[in-house]
Amino acid sequence: MSNSGMFLDRLLQIKGENNEDSDTVKEKYRKLIAIAWPAALEGLLLTLMNSFDTMMVGRLGPAAITAVGLCSQPRMIMLLLAQALCVGTTAVTARRKGQDRQDAAISCLKQSLVIITAIGIVITLIGYFGAEALVKLSGANSETVGDASTYFRIISMAFVANCWALCICAAMRGIGKTKVTMVVNMTANVVNVFLNYCLILGHFGFPALGVRGAAIATAIGTLVSCVMALTVVMKKGEYLSLRPFGGFSFDRETVSGLIQIGGGSIAESVFMRVGFLINGRLIAGVGTAAYATNQIVMQVSSLSFTLGDGAASAATSLIGQSLGAGKKEKAKLYVKIVQKISLFISVALILFMVSGRHVFPALFTQDQTIIWAASLCFLILALAIYPQNLRVILAGCLRGAGDVKYVALVSLISVLIIRPLMTWTFCYPLNAMFPHLNLGFLGPWISFDIDAFVRAWMLIVRVRQGKWVDIKL
Repeated sequence: MSNSGMFLDRLLQIKGENNEDSDTVKEKYRKLIAIAWPAALEGLLLTLMNSFDTMMVGRLGPAAITAVGLCSQPRMIMLLLAQALCVGTTAVTARRKGQDRQDAAISCLKQSLVIITAIGIVITLIGYFGAEALVKLSGANSETVGDASTYFRIISMAFVANCWALCICAAMRGIGKTKVTMVVNMTANVVNVFLNYCLILGHFGFPALGVRGAAIATAIGTLVSCVMALTVVMKKGEYLSLRPFGGFSFDRETVSGLIQIGGGSIAESVFMRVGFLINGRLIAGVGTAAYATNQIVMQVSSLSFTLGDGAASAATSLIGQSLGAGKKEKAKLYVKIVQKISLFISVALILFMVSGRHVFPALFTQDQTIIWAASLCFLILALAIYPQNLRVILAGCLRGAGDVKYVALVSLISVLIIRPLMTWTFCYPLNAMFPHLNLGFLGPWISFDIDAFVRAWMLIVRVRQGKWVDIKL
């Protein structure tokens, strides 16, 4: 074996191999990576598409970027019930596959679809008729409220389709079919970006609809993802095929699992979304330029964390399946493997972030103040890349085990309390005391770093305690 090969083996070596199955550590790496790379690529490309959206909207000016950005947190709050249910769907289907109970996995998907349809109808009505109030709550002012309200009303009309696609893709992740979700979401987002190009500024004979055009493109892209997801589960022979649909009824075991996971996920989502909403309002209060800067850095930071999200998706699936099969030591070994992968990912992302800090902002805007401020924010962000990726991955591990209540507690403490408090401190009193430090621009990302370190530490403590392997679903 070459020196480089021996060095790689040492880097990948994991202590604590078990005899619960015949897979070697290398085979476990292969299984995890086989599930992780489509999820990571999906997230990477989706974030790129969202970045392209922001770049195109950015041609309309900072106010347009802010108007669209202000809709993101209300949208996530509207979808939090659906997303919480989907976390439960992923965890329960993973357990049922590990238990070799295909019928129970299909039943879980059916029950989840019925519940999420009701959720979708309710949030569509709230989103459409309450759009203006929701974006004002997010921090919209007289300059942005009109475009933001219009955008939110249009995307609200696709909430039911959005819920169906989320639910089906969540079940597919639970059984490890991340390639399916990658194809579904990527196709839909290619459609979205193409229609954005056509409708925002007007190309190929289409009218220039500005922010309204961006919303229409997003809604159509969502409908495409829904149709494609439904097509997958309506095929005969698929592990989660709904053909024939057959009889349907709720069963206590499935509903109990969905409530157990979904309840904790709802709490986590509420804490996170309210925390992000407060944080967004605080940043918007500093000014349009500060908010636009924050949106640009968020776009690129989301891009950098998609690799960690992919590894977390794989860990959720494999840990859930391992615990479903009663193999606790195997589940613990997957946690160690995914932590090691997180380290490699983070080193690459730090180099990417630091080297491109002057290039990225110029892709979104020509405003030199925003470009300068964003380049400094990227340096601050780079300090938190490893703890951020680690906390994403460890949270995915605990969700796969069903330990969502602790993950919710972490979000309560750090996202809802610590991060907004730090943002307010840096952006207002400290910014007023030291205006030359430009903390109105930099403060949100200093608070981001603090949040990342706190959450990573709390999750590490929980994982090391090991109680999560005994949770029943």
